[in-house]
Amino acid sequence: MAQPTVGGVAAYVAAAVADQAARGFEVTVACPDGPLADHVGDAHRLWPARRSPTRSVWREVRALRRVVDEVTPDVVHLHSSKAGLAGRLAGLDATVLFQPHGWSWYPAQGMCSVAALLWERRAARRADRIICVGDGELERGRAAGVDARYAVIRNGVDLKRFAVAGDAERAAARRALGVRGGPLALCLGRVTPQKGQDVLLSAWPRVVARRPDARLALVGDGTPDRKVPRGVLTVPAVADPRPWLVAADVVVLPSRWEGLPFVALEAMATGRSVVASDVPGLAEVVTPDVGALVPPEDPRSLAAALAERLADDCPRTAAEGVAAARAATAYDADVTYAALAALTLDVAGFGAPPVK
Repeated sequence: MAQPTVGGVAAYVAAAVADQAARGFEVTVACPDGPLADHVGDAHRLWPARRSPTRSVWREVRALRRVVDEVTPDVVHLHSSKAGLAGRLAGLDATVLFQPHGWSWYPAQGMCSVAALLWERRAARRADRIICVGDGELERGRAAGVDARYAVIRNGVDLKRFAVAGDAERAAARRALGVRGGPLALCLGRVTPQKGQDVLLSAWPRVVARRPDARLALVGDGTPDRKVPRGVLTVPAVADPRPWLVAADVVVLPSRWEGLPFVALEAMATGRSVVASDVPGLAEVVTPDVGALVPPEDPRSLAAALAERLADDCPRTAAEGVAAARAATAYDADVTYAALAALTLDVAGFGAPPVK
């Protein structure tokens, strides 16, 4: 079960479905119509659910239960907070795995945040395992009092698709994308408060003051809630992010919270220096040798880290790119999905997974 059907969650589900189908699993994906449904094809069953909790939640619970009754699965894997809410309210007669992909109280405010945390504490035992995508997500869950049977299966990157890109490939990618001029910083992801593009836009004039020919590309759906300063390109979401990663000198993730973002891993595998917020999920992958961690919501520190790496022939930027590519090999997607298949079978009592 999955909602949302775009972005990192959808990419994870699609990859997991492909891996498990190759192992001989019979996989059904219950989700709303959209890109994920299109991707999984005949495996899709319609689950009409909104992304955020609304008064329709009990109708969504009943719809989910109908799908489960029709499919009669051995294991139900609930991806992200909305599926986790509906699936655990439904009282399903199956082994239940819940994967938050970022805890539900992160984006909430005020009493909604309190309610989300109380729900996660109460519902934790309604899942046979809660799967965290990184150590930071697990630590934050435990620190918040979510007492659960946890497993950590770190997100992974397709190392064959996201291979190291050198200077010649970077120049070709820039020509193809129509990017001209000086060094390029890339922020890749849906424009939301979580991803912190507003902080980056506040920082950017300080970067341009030190490097007037620098460019920033914001690639992702959504509209910034403030004026876009000089030197910033806004580009809608793209199906394949690799050309933009190849074109960039530095990838920046000014997020307020994360699980363990694919963008960071893809940037590292491509051989790019990464500047990111010092938050769980980023702090565990952006080590000092692969980039810089800066305090979240601190435009001045963010600008300083970016300006340094966008300077002419900065040796640190190149060295961090080399170290980043080396570090990315510890996050192989094949290992991620093999571990997920093994856990799924183990929790359900089926033993070791078949080889693909």
